[in-house]
Amino acid sequence: MSQVSQGSLFGAGGLAPGDAELPEDDGELPAEDLAAEDLAEGAVEPNGGSGEVVAPGRSAETALPVAEVNAAVRGVLEASFAPLWVVGEVANWRRVSSGHCYFSLRDESAQISCVIWRNDAARLPTDPEEGMEVCAYGSLSLYETRGQYQLVVQKLEAKGEGLWRLAFERTRRRLEAEGLTDPARRRPLPALPRRVGIVTSREGAALHDVVSVIRRRAPWTHILLSACRVQGEGAAREICAALEAVCRHPEVDVVVLTRGGGSVEDLWCFNEEVVARAVAECPVPIVTAVGHEVDVTIVDLVADLRAPTPSVAGELIVPDAADLRVAVRRGSSALAAALRSRARGAEERASRASERLSDRIVRFAERCGVWLDGLGGRLEALSPLSTLERGYAVPLDVEGRVLRRLQMFESGDPFRLRVVDGEVAARVEATGGTGAGADQGRKTSS
Repeated sequence: MSQVSQGSLFGAGGLAPGDAELPEDDGELPAEDLAAEDLAEGAVEPNGGSGEVVAPGRSAETALPVAEVNAAVRGVLEASFAPLWVVGEVANWRRVSSGHCYFSLRDESAQISCVIWRNDAARLPTDPEEGMEVCAYGSLSLYETRGQYQLVVQKLEAKGEGLWRLAFERTRRRLEAEGLTDPARRRPLPALPRRVGIVTSREGAALHDVVSVIRRRAPWTHILLSACRVQGEGAAREICAALEAVCRHPEVDVVVLTRGGGSVEDLWCFNEEVVARAVAECPVPIVTAVGHEVDVTIVDLVADLRAPTPSVAGELIVPDAADLRVAVRRGSSALAAALRSRARGAEERASRASERLSDRIVRFAERCGVWLDGLGGRLEALSPLSTLERGYAVPLDVEGRVLRRLQMFESGDPFRLRVVDGEVAARVEATGGTGAGADQGRKTSS
């Protein structure tokens, strides 16, 4: 059977919405209503070429295969309807391994099958929830294999904040459960950073804003740029790589992750979980400045500090040189005053300590005098001289040793007698015991 074009089955221009359908009569169309190509390929003349022309599919002889009918219907749908927005509730959503998404849109009385091909589905921030009301933008088509009428969706937007807010909250809850958004994790920024790392687009205005502020406030600061894309497909991977590269530099004290304003979709790479985890793993403090003041992204919740704009980020990470000069002058004056005050205080304390030390020395000397007087009295009482004053004498040998016992005296040995006012030379003539009848020793003296 010959192939039949769309025009030969439905007329030269096909059916547009609102056109009348073909008349349901004996299946014949006037010859003048057929296009030239229909006469050449699709039309037939039954009854031996009697001149009566029958359109394809209007008789058993011109019956069409199912595949051709479906292909023709698909062509009519796709040619007759421009892309359009359709609103309804999501039902039976599923994302298959190939990346395509299949679902239905329904309202109170009808539903339509929908498909989102892999490339368009990859741009969705997250999968919609069952029953969520969405607006789908796409083209009407026909799945020829099943003869199923469907909407091929290119964009899917939820009512209100919709899918973007849903994706944001899902990511936020996962990170919060791991403690990555806990304020206790936030590290203080260095007071005087020597080197600042900036992760952003080389062409963006955000880079100019941050650098201008740093150069004006702290011109001695070194700036290290780690450039990357900050929107579009693949931007998240580039941001992670740029963060890793700048954090490997050993002298970087603080990192700024920034870009200018934009739509929710433009900023979405800063809401991706992989970027948030890269920020959380940064070994040095990191400041985020994404979009405008009203834009809050996932990386802002994980970073050590969020700045509302790129310019404010520059002000937050470096001090103002003018303020430092004022602070140094004030500090110098305060230090000088403190040193003078401490010197006066030290002098006063030294004077008071000297007075206390003198008093203590006097009291100690007095106590020592009293103690020495008492000790002298005790020594005097124990002194042999006191004994001599009472009429006793002490015999000493020639070497000055005291002769205490009888056996220390040998007959004829010289010795000395120590009396209270001097010494007397003497010699042993005889010795004797002290018992009854013993001979008394005699001595001579000069």
